[in-house]
Amino acid sequence: MTTSKKTGVLLVNTGSPDAPEVPETRRYLRQFLSDARVLVMSPIARWSLLNFIILPTRPKVSSAAYRAIWTDRGSPLIANSEDFRDGLRQALPEWLIEIGMAYGKPSVPDSLDALIAQGAERIIVAPMFPQYASATTGSVLELTYKTAAEKRNVPSLTAITPFYEEPEYLDAWSAQAQSQLDAFQPDHILFSFHSLPRRHIIDGDPTGTHCLANEDCCENYREANPNCYRAHCFATTRGIVERLGLKPDAYTLAFQSKLGRDSWLTPATDQTIVQLAKSGVKRLAILSPAFVADCIETLEELGMQGRDSFMNNGGEDFKLVTSLNSHPAWVTGFAEILKRC
Repeated sequence: MTTSKKTGVLLVNTGSPDAPEVPETRRYLRQFLSDARVLVMSPIARWSLLNFIILPTRPKVSSAAYRAIWTDRGSPLIANSEDFRDGLRQALPEWLIEIGMAYGKPSVPDSLDALIAQGAERIIVAPMFPQYASATTGSVLELTYKTAAEKRNVPSLTAITPFYEEPEYLDAWSAQAQSQLDAFQPDHILFSFHSLPRRHIIDGDPTGTHCLANEDCCENYREANPNCYRAHCFATTRGIVERLGLKPDAYTLAFQSKLGRDSWLTPATDQTIVQLAKSGVKRLAILSPAFVADCIETLEELGMQGRDSFMNNGGEDFKLVTSLNSHPAWVTGFAEILKRC
């Protein structure tokens, strides 16, 4: 019997419906949007919004979007996460590695149980969100900690920090993008990050005076709010731009996936795509470094809706740069990040 402690890794992401149909999508959206960190409002207001406005109509629209990207293996996010997990298992053969979804399957509780059953004595929780946000990283960490706390024997957990400017992450994105950009030769590159309501950024500022107080607030965020999502997006973009050798006029940063009537981070990706097409850009490439695996936000929202919008407004060719998925540079790079935990 070995006496060495086994290290487990729980790769946590948001999740997908079990099937691209209305009932499964409604169940997924109910779970996702019931999260108090996702819809930040009073419980009564959240319940009312969800049951009277969102769930009666949104599942039909969302299920159609999922059907457009569904594969023989099911959800692209789950399939890409499984491939990444398998790559990490080869890179770290002595480690126990599972994926867990905050909403949907495989669930965080089931995957945590699987690691414990395999004998993991120390578990690294790895939220697969490069930039910190309460609605993503904060939510999955809260779920994982609560799940662990319910155990009679509470497992030892260590959470990785946001890796938005880790060299391995930026190098992997550059390696993934460079060959695709070289082959496509775009006129312009759009960096698209998932958006957030502005009040999420402001509420996350411990000083209450720094975030979004002026246009330059993200240039000196570290002392005021080191967990600022907007600043993390800017830092990620700078790191990739530097590695790709892009000039300032060769790229634009924007934010996608707005939901509801709140004031969200700008500029908006959908509006920016139209503006670029109308300004004379003919060949547009889009990178979305907020995601480490291709999913509905990249494949359908950007790759389909974004393409149609660009082409319908004067664009001639469009390229969605593939996400990191299980790219070898990302597998080996993330293995190094895990080793530092």
